[in-house]
Amino acid sequence: MEKPMASAQPTRTRRGWTAFAAVALLSMLTAASDPDDEALYRERFATLMQNGGVILKYDPMEPVVGSPAPQPLPVAAAPSIAPQALDAAVEFAARMNSTALIVWRNGKIEREAYFKGRDRSSELVSKSLSKPLSAIAVGRAIELGKIKSLDQSVADFIPEWRGTPKAAILVRHLLDMRSGLLEQMVSPDPDHPINRAYISPNLTKALIDYPLIHPPGTQYGYANAVADLIAVVIERATGERYADFVGKRILAPIGAPGGQIWVSKPGGLAHAGCCMTLPAESFLRLAILLADDGVAGGKRLLPRGYVAQMVRGTPQNPHYGLGVWIAGPYVQRRGFAAPEKPGPKVLHAAPYLDRDLFLFDGNSNQTVYVSRAARLVVLRMGDNPPAQPEWDNSYLPNLLLGNIRWKAGARRPLPQPAQ
Repeated sequence: MEKPMASAQPTRTRRGWTAFAAVALLSMLTAASDPDDEALYRERFATLMQNGGVILKYDPMEPVVGSPAPQPLPVAAAPSIAPQALDAAVEFAARMNSTALIVWRNGKIEREAYFKGRDRSSELVSKSLSKPLSAIAVGRAIELGKIKSLDQSVADFIPEWRGTPKAAILVRHLLDMRSGLLEQMVSPDPDHPINRAYISPNLTKALIDYPLIHPPGTQYGYANAVADLIAVVIERATGERYADFVGKRILAPIGAPGGQIWVSKPGGLAHAGCCMTLPAESFLRLAILLADDGVAGGKRLLPRGYVAQMVRGTPQNPHYGLGVWIAGPYVQRRGFAAPEKPGPKVLHAAPYLDRDLFLFDGNSNQTVYVSRAARLVVLRMGDNPPAQPEWDNSYLPNLLLGNIRWKAGARRPLPQPAQ
């Protein structure tokens, strides 16, 4: 499960919202379900518990068709980053249990390396690298006129929410994790909504019934279920399956290879927030799209100014934008839950050398760093790094930013203030 949180119940500070959450939860647990779906859910839950709450195989998968003839990105004949720094990045990636490392700058790849038998065609599990892709999907739908804006009510696409407190949830709230819906946690209870919204064959219903515990827009609460709701919105807004929309409307126009996406059952709902498998270069190209302000091949794919909104934090979490993490104020350790809450926290041993840096950040410390000021994208995908030395989220970008051979007069990024 992506970024599991503590199993304690979330704090509920308003009596009305507590009552609504209780009613919604009771409704979900007592609603009639398809017997075959329920039997499959129980089977999946038993397997999940046997595996310590971790999905070991994403099944079933649905094809995501990308570019019909993807061409490799050009390679720099003379890298602009010092060779010893590029060598150190590869050595670090190898030590950190990686499967792929790509360093791109100014339109060209400066170093590319694969490990553990993988190569540039290998489909790699994205985990939460899928969340920035879901934000890109929303931006693409806005540019196509299928969604009015980030401030449109989600109830326009989920009419089941009309006339309920969930009607106050805006599209942006699903992306910046301020929906007010139940945040990520773990539970051994087969009827807990966190499990229903993770492995239910009837995923659409589980997500629509997911309990609301705070007024929308008032609390930050990271949750896979919230990100998965993007698939419901995209499918209902566009009339296309999520896999088809991502493949045809995003991957193909940026020249990216396709792959597969985890769905709840054959023909069921896609998990928009987790676990699409794509070659590493596809995630690199998605980051380049954002570095280029949503333009690819001379065509605008995302609305003007949309990337600027993606990389803007909120008062509830200054380190999280729309599906992406941002440098924000420097903190040595940054968690995935709300800033004041306990839980796993990733090390940043030093401030970033670009105060405006943002990144895709998935489980197992899978990261795609973007420095627009330096025209630099650094991708690391792979398995969990070893416990020692501890993974440092600032190491790779600072190593490479600090060793760019700048041209005379070139404008350099400003570093993130230490305080």
